Amino acid sequence: MSGPKPDPETERPTSLGIYDRPKTPSVTEIEIVALVLSLIWLVVSVVFLVLPDRGQNGGIIVTFLAVFMPVAMIWVAATAMRASRVMREESERLQTAIDAIRQAYVAQQQRASSTYEPAVAKKLDEIAAATRKTEDALATFSTKRTVPASAPVQSSVPGGQTALELGTSAEEITPPLSTGVFIRALNFPETEDDIEGFNALRVALKDRKTAKLIQASQDVLTLLSQEGIYMDDLRPDMARPETWRQFAQGTRGRSVAALGGVRDRSSLALTAARMKQDPIFRDAAHHFLRRFDKMMAEFEPVASDADLSALGETRTARAFMLLGRVAGTFD
Repeated sequence: MSGPKPDPETERPTSLGIYDRPKTPSVTEIEIVALVLSLIWLVVSVVFLVLPDRGQNGGIIVTFLAVFMPVAMIWVAATAMRASRVMREESERLQTAIDAIRQAYVAQQQRASSTYEPAVAKKLDEIAAATRKTEDALATFSTKRTVPASAPVQSSVPGGQTALELGTSAEEITPPLSTGVFIRALNFPETEDDIEGFNALRVALKDRKTAKLIQASQDVLTLLSQEGIYMDDLRPDMARPETWRQFAQGTRGRSVAALGGVRDRSSLALTAARMKQDPIFRDAAHHFLRRFDKMMAEFEPVASDADLSALGETRTARAFMLLGRVAGTFD
């Protein structure tokens, strides 16, 4: 069963329960005062103007105006006062309702934020854990194996004889880094349980040039994360392998503008602001861009089109796209 419907003119049921307009009394103290003043004036007028001889008091018209004009003015003033009072009360109720609506909106936003807060906090914890894991791996495997200059190194020569050489570095006897491991290392481990990613990173860090690029990439990725910019959130337009080859061969400007495929305006604005305001970030970004340029010049001649496409999807390449566009590499 449904109860009686509220009167829309007298009641405004809302979810807040604050802006319910009360019924305005038909007769207020303003009308009572005006009525009393009117009666007093009418009595005085009848006594002094109507009862004596009309001819002696200026005629009927003058008497009429003298009697009723003050009464009319009294009621005009009473009506104006009542309208002013109603408007003032309505303004106060409206302001109260606006404040209540604002508070309800803020409370609703806080509830919505608290609903998603656990998921966001969990995601941030996972990202922080992965970052710490990567930093630990970099610190663990960044040492290079070196051979003292005074220690002889045996190397095989034709004829089954052995020759001793002095000053041979570890890089010269380390097997070359495979393309797959190189690309996988530039993408960094996906999670703390990504064994394949950590293995690739460990192998790549044994190569001196690759280790420097990885370290430079890790530095800028860490600085970008401080602004809330993560490479996994970016969805850049992928460039064709021919464009990567042109860049590796020294082409700059509009010809390779497709490499700056990052369209996220927020990330671009935050990165540009950080680049202008933070000299440490600016130096790290330019150092990373130089390392990436040198890597591309050496990697492109031995890389296939599939290798270049896979390279473009790594976190390191996405950082290059973002920073390169902000630095004006593709202008």
